[in-house]
Amino acid sequence: MLVLKRLAALAATVTPGLLIGGAAIAGSGQPSPWQLGFQQAATPVMENIIWFHDFLLWLIVAITIFVLALLVIVMVRFNSRTNPTPSRTTHNTLLEVMWTLVPVIILVAIAVPSFKLLFLELTIPQADVTVKATGKQWYWSYGYPDAKFEFDSLMLKDNERKADQPRLLAVDNELVVPVNKVIRVQVIGSDVIHAFAVPSFGIKIDAVPGRLNETWFKATREGMYYGQCSELCGRDHAFMPIAVRVVSEQAFAAWLEDAKKKYAQQDQPATAVAEAAGANSE
Repeated sequence: MLVLKRLAALAATVTPGLLIGGAAIAGSGQPSPWQLGFQQAATPVMENIIWFHDFLLWLIVAITIFVLALLVIVMVRFNSRTNPTPSRTTHNTLLEVMWTLVPVIILVAIAVPSFKLLFLELTIPQADVTVKATGKQWYWSYGYPDAKFEFDSLMLKDNERKADQPRLLAVDNELVVPVNKVIRVQVIGSDVIHAFAVPSFGIKIDAVPGRLNETWFKATREGMYYGQCSELCGRDHAFMPIAVRVVSEQAFAAWLEDAKKKYAQQDQPATAVAEAAGANSE
Protein backbone atom coordinates (compact mmCIF):
# COMPACT_ATOMS: atom_id res chain seq x y z
CA MET A 1 0.00 0.00 0.00
CA LEU A 2 2.96 2.29 0.57
CA VAL A 3 3.84 1.92 -3.12
CA LEU A 4 0.31 2.94 -4.12
CA LYS A 5 0.41 6.02 -1.89
CA ARG A 6 3.73 7.10 -3.39
CA LEU A 7 2.48 6.60 -6.94
CA ALA A 8 -0.67 8.60 -6.23
CA ALA A 9 1.36 11.41 -4.65
CA LEU A 10 3.70 11.45 -7.66
CA ALA A 11 0.78 11.65 -10.11
CA ALA A 12 -0.85 14.44 -8.11
CA THR A 13 2.42 16.39 -8.12
CA VAL A 14 3.60 15.86 -11.69
CA THR A 15 0.34 16.11 -13.66
CA PRO A 16 -0.71 19.63 -12.52
CA GLY A 17 2.87 20.75 -13.12
CA LEU A 18 2.73 19.53 -16.69
CA LEU A 19 -0.62 21.22 -17.26
CA ILE A 20 0.46 24.51 -15.72
CA GLY A 21 3.80 24.41 -17.50
CA GLY A 22 2.11 23.70 -20.83
CA ALA A 23 -0.30 26.59 -20.35
CA ALA A 24 2.48 28.91 -19.25
CA ILE A 25 4.52 28.46 -22.39
CA ALA A 26 1.65 28.08 -24.84
CA GLY A 27 1.79 30.85 -27.42
CA SER A 28 -0.97 33.30 -28.25
CA GLY A 29 -1.69 33.00 -31.95
CA GLN A 30 1.50 31.14 -32.80
CA PRO A 31 3.58 28.21 -31.52
CA SER A 32 6.15 28.77 -28.78
CA PRO A 33 9.49 27.04 -28.11
CA TRP A 34 9.07 23.84 -26.06
CA GLN A 35 5.31 24.25 -26.05
CA LEU A 36 3.52 21.33 -24.37
CA GLY A 37 -0.15 22.26 -24.64
CA PHE A 38 -2.48 23.93 -27.08
CA GLN A 39 -2.06 27.51 -28.18
CA GLN A 40 -4.08 29.96 -26.10
CA ALA A 41 -7.75 29.98 -27.05
CA ALA A 42 -9.02 33.01 -28.96
CA THR A 43 -12.54 31.74 -29.75
CA PRO A 44 -15.37 30.05 -27.81
CA VAL A 45 -14.87 26.89 -29.89
CA MET A 46 -11.21 26.61 -28.92
CA GLU A 47 -12.06 27.24 -25.27
CA ASN A 48 -14.42 24.25 -25.44
CA ILE A 49 -11.79 22.12 -27.18
CA ILE A 50 -9.25 22.87 -24.43
CA TRP A 51 -11.83 22.14 -21.71
CA PHE A 52 -12.72 18.81 -23.32
CA HIS A 53 -9.05 17.90 -23.71
CA ASP A 54 -8.32 18.64 -20.04
CA PHE A 55 -11.44 16.72 -18.96
CA LEU A 56 -10.31 13.65 -20.92
CA LEU A 57 -6.77 13.97 -19.58
CA TRP A 58 -7.91 13.86 -15.95
CA LEU A 59 -10.30 11.00 -16.74
CA ILE A 60 -7.53 8.99 -18.41
CA VAL A 61 -5.16 9.69 -15.49
CA ALA A 62 -7.79 8.43 -13.03
CA ILE A 63 -8.41 5.25 -15.06
CA THR A 64 -4.68 4.62 -15.42
CA ILE A 65 -4.06 4.99 -11.67
CA PHE A 66 -7.01 2.71 -10.91
CA VAL A 67 -5.80 -0.02 -13.28
CA LEU A 68 -2.24 0.30 -11.97
CA ALA A 69 -3.55 -0.04 -8.40
CA LEU A 70 -5.43 -3.21 -9.35
CA LEU A 71 -2.32 -4.67 -10.96
CA VAL A 72 -0.19 -3.94 -7.89
CA ILE A 73 -2.83 -5.42 -5.57
CA VAL A 74 -3.00 -8.57 -7.70
CA MET A 75 0.80 -8.91 -7.73
CA VAL A 76 1.13 -8.36 -3.97
CA ARG A 77 -1.88 -10.30 -2.64
CA PHE A 78 -2.33 -13.09 -5.13
CA ASN A 79 1.16 -14.26 -5.99
CA SER A 80 2.08 -17.90 -5.34
CA ARG A 81 4.09 -17.12 -2.21
CA THR A 82 1.39 -15.06 -0.47
CA ASN A 83 -1.51 -17.14 -1.70
CA PRO A 84 -0.28 -20.72 -2.27
CA THR A 85 -3.80 -22.09 -2.58
CA PRO A 86 -5.47 -20.34 -5.52
CA SER A 87 -9.10 -19.32 -5.34
CA ARG A 88 -11.63 -21.45 -7.22
CA THR A 89 -14.12 -18.58 -7.68
CA THR A 90 -15.55 -18.53 -11.21
CA HIS A 91 -18.38 -15.99 -11.00
CA ASN A 92 -19.06 -12.77 -9.13
CA THR A 93 -22.30 -11.09 -10.10
CA LEU A 94 -21.48 -7.76 -8.47
CA LEU A 95 -18.11 -7.49 -10.25
CA GLU A 96 -19.61 -8.45 -13.61
CA VAL A 97 -22.32 -5.80 -13.25
CA MET A 98 -19.75 -3.17 -12.20
CA TRP A 99 -17.28 -3.83 -15.04
CA THR A 100 -20.18 -3.56 -17.48
CA LEU A 101 -21.91 -0.48 -16.08
CA VAL A 102 -18.85 1.60 -15.14
CA PRO A 103 -17.37 1.62 -18.68
CA VAL A 104 -20.81 2.49 -20.08
CA ILE A 105 -21.10 5.42 -17.68
CA ILE A 106 -17.58 6.59 -18.60
CA LEU A 107 -18.35 6.41 -22.34
CA VAL A 108 -21.59 8.36 -21.87
CA ALA A 109 -19.71 10.99 -19.84
CA ILE A 110 -17.30 11.33 -22.78
CA ALA A 111 -19.97 11.23 -25.49
CA VAL A 112 -22.22 14.00 -24.17
CA PRO A 113 -19.64 16.84 -24.18
CA SER A 114 -18.03 15.52 -27.37
CA PHE A 115 -21.33 15.71 -29.28
CA LYS A 116 -21.99 19.19 -27.86
CA LEU A 117 -18.58 20.26 -29.13
CA LEU A 118 -19.21 18.76 -32.58
CA PHE A 119 -22.54 20.55 -32.89
CA LEU A 120 -20.91 23.81 -31.80
CA GLU A 121 -18.26 23.45 -34.51
CA LEU A 122 -20.61 22.36 -37.29
CA THR A 123 -23.56 24.68 -36.66
CA ILE A 124 -22.63 28.01 -38.23
CA PRO A 125 -24.39 30.98 -36.58
CA GLN A 126 -25.68 33.97 -38.51
CA ALA A 127 -22.50 35.40 -40.01
CA ASP A 128 -21.42 39.02 -39.71
CA VAL A 129 -18.63 38.65 -42.28
CA THR A 130 -18.09 36.00 -44.95
CA VAL A 131 -14.63 35.27 -46.34
CA LYS A 132 -13.57 32.73 -48.93
CA ALA A 133 -10.21 30.96 -48.61
CA THR A 134 -8.90 29.25 -51.75
CA GLY A 135 -5.94 26.92 -51.40
CA LYS A 136 -3.49 27.01 -54.30
CA GLN A 137 -0.07 25.52 -54.95
CA TRP A 138 1.35 26.96 -52.76
CA TYR A 139 -0.37 29.97 -51.24
CA TRP A 140 -3.81 31.16 -50.18
CA SER A 141 -6.20 33.55 -51.88
CA TYR A 142 -8.78 35.36 -49.78
CA GLY A 143 -12.00 36.83 -51.06
CA TYR A 144 -14.67 38.98 -49.45
CA PRO A 145 -17.81 38.13 -51.48
CA ASP A 146 -19.89 40.96 -50.00
CA ALA A 147 -17.21 43.54 -50.82
CA LYS A 148 -16.41 41.88 -54.18
CA PHE A 149 -12.61 41.74 -54.05
CA GLU A 150 -9.95 39.07 -53.67
CA PHE A 151 -6.21 39.01 -53.03
CA ASP A 152 -3.34 36.54 -52.71
CA SER A 153 -1.43 35.86 -49.50
CA LEU A 154 2.14 34.59 -49.91
CA MET A 155 4.73 33.72 -47.29
CA LEU A 156 7.44 36.30 -46.69
CA LYS A 157 11.02 35.22 -47.23
CA ASP A 158 13.60 35.78 -44.52
CA ASN A 159 14.91 38.95 -46.15
CA GLU A 160 11.37 40.35 -46.49
CA ARG A 161 9.91 39.92 -43.02
CA LYS A 162 10.34 42.27 -40.07
CA ALA A 163 12.16 41.32 -36.88
CA ASP A 164 8.92 40.76 -34.94
CA GLN A 165 7.33 38.56 -37.63
CA PRO A 166 7.64 34.78 -37.16
CA ARG A 167 9.65 32.80 -39.68
CA LEU A 168 7.63 30.61 -42.10
CA LEU A 169 4.37 32.12 -40.81
CA ALA A 170 4.42 35.81 -41.81
CA VAL A 171 2.74 36.75 -45.10
CA ASP A 172 2.53 39.81 -47.32
CA ASN A 173 -1.27 40.18 -47.12
CA GLU A 174 -3.10 38.96 -44.01
CA LEU A 175 -6.72 37.93 -43.76
CA VAL A 176 -8.32 40.76 -41.75
CA VAL A 177 -11.48 40.28 -39.66
CA PRO A 178 -13.25 42.25 -36.91
CA VAL A 179 -13.15 41.20 -33.28
CA ASN A 180 -16.23 39.70 -31.57
CA LYS A 181 -17.96 39.05 -34.90
CA VAL A 182 -19.03 35.72 -36.39
CA ILE A 183 -16.85 34.98 -39.41
CA ARG A 184 -18.03 32.38 -41.90
CA VAL A 185 -15.08 30.86 -43.77
CA GLN A 186 -15.83 29.21 -47.11
CA VAL A 187 -12.93 26.95 -48.13
CA ILE A 188 -12.11 25.40 -51.49
CA GLY A 189 -9.05 24.12 -53.36
CA SER A 190 -8.13 25.21 -56.87
CA ASP A 191 -5.79 22.34 -57.75
CA VAL A 192 -5.23 19.68 -55.05
CA ILE A 193 -6.54 19.12 -51.53
CA HIS A 194 -5.27 21.65 -48.97
CA ALA A 195 -6.48 22.29 -45.40
CA PHE A 196 -7.26 25.60 -43.70
CA ALA A 197 -6.22 25.43 -40.04
CA VAL A 198 -5.75 28.09 -37.35
CA PRO A 199 -5.02 26.42 -33.96
CA SER A 200 -5.95 29.37 -31.71
CA PHE A 201 -9.38 29.49 -33.36
CA GLY A 202 -9.95 25.74 -33.13
CA ILE A 203 -10.67 25.40 -36.86
CA LYS A 204 -9.32 22.92 -39.41
CA ILE A 205 -11.15 22.08 -42.63
CA ASP A 206 -10.13 20.59 -45.95
CA ALA A 207 -9.96 22.72 -49.09
CA VAL A 208 -11.15 20.30 -51.77
CA PRO A 209 -11.28 21.16 -55.49
CA GLY A 210 -14.88 21.31 -56.69
CA ARG A 211 -16.36 21.28 -53.19
CA LEU A 212 -17.16 24.28 -51.00
CA ASN A 213 -16.64 23.53 -47.30
CA GLU A 214 -17.60 25.91 -44.51
CA THR A 215 -16.48 26.60 -40.96
CA TRP A 216 -16.68 29.58 -38.61
CA PHE A 217 -14.98 31.37 -35.75
CA LYS A 218 -15.54 34.34 -33.47
CA ALA A 219 -12.28 35.85 -32.28
CA THR A 220 -12.61 37.44 -28.84
CA ARG A 221 -9.23 39.21 -28.77
CA GLU A 222 -7.44 41.47 -31.22
CA GLY A 223 -4.05 40.40 -32.50
CA MET A 224 -2.25 38.24 -35.04
CA TYR A 225 -3.09 34.56 -35.31
CA TYR A 226 -1.22 32.09 -37.47
CA GLY A 227 -1.96 28.73 -39.01
CA GLN A 228 -0.74 26.54 -41.84
CA CYS A 229 -1.96 24.27 -44.57
CA SER A 230 -2.52 20.97 -42.75
CA GLU A 231 -2.93 18.60 -45.69
CA LEU A 232 0.12 17.34 -47.58
CA CYS A 233 -0.29 19.10 -50.93
CA GLY A 234 3.03 18.95 -52.73
CA ARG A 235 6.50 20.41 -52.87
CA ASP A 236 5.91 23.67 -50.98
CA HIS A 237 3.27 22.38 -48.57
CA ALA A 238 5.33 23.66 -45.62
CA PHE A 239 5.47 27.17 -47.07
CA MET A 240 1.82 28.25 -47.34
CA PRO A 241 1.01 29.77 -43.94
CA ILE A 242 -2.23 31.39 -42.83
CA ALA A 243 -2.14 34.77 -41.08
CA VAL A 244 -5.30 36.30 -39.62
CA ARG A 245 -5.26 39.82 -38.20
CA VAL A 246 -8.12 40.52 -35.79
CA VAL A 247 -8.87 44.24 -35.41
CA SER A 248 -11.56 46.47 -33.98
CA GLU A 249 -14.77 47.01 -35.90
CA GLN A 250 -13.77 50.59 -36.79
CA ALA A 251 -10.32 49.50 -37.98
CA PHE A 252 -11.87 46.73 -40.06
CA ALA A 253 -14.27 49.16 -41.74
CA ALA A 254 -11.36 51.46 -42.61
CA TRP A 255 -9.26 48.55 -43.90
CA LEU A 256 -12.18 47.30 -45.99
CA GLU A 257 -12.54 50.63 -47.79
CA ASP A 258 -8.81 50.78 -48.50
CA ALA A 259 -8.75 47.15 -49.63
CA LYS A 260 -11.56 47.72 -52.11
CA LYS A 261 -9.50 50.40 -53.81
CA LYS A 262 -6.15 48.63 -53.50
CA TYR A 263 -7.17 45.27 -54.89
CA ALA A 264 -9.52 46.76 -57.47
CA GLN A 265 -6.55 48.72 -58.85
CA GLN A 266 -4.48 45.55 -58.94
CA ASP A 267 -7.21 43.81 -60.92
CA GLN A 268 -7.48 46.49 -63.58
CA PRO A 269 -4.34 45.52 -65.60
CA ALA A 270 -5.40 41.86 -65.68
CA THR A 271 -8.89 42.86 -66.83
CA ALA A 272 -7.47 45.11 -69.52
CA VAL A 273 -5.20 42.32 -70.74
CA ALA A 274 -8.11 39.89 -70.89
CA GLU A 275 -10.24 42.38 -72.82
CA ALA A 276 -7.38 43.03 -75.25
CA ALA A 277 -6.88 39.32 -75.76
CA GLY A 278 -10.58 38.90 -76.48
CA ALA A 279 -10.53 41.73 -78.98
CA ASN A 280 -7.50 40.26 -80.76
CA SER A 281 -9.14 36.83 -80.98
CA GLU A 282 -12.18 38.40 -82.64
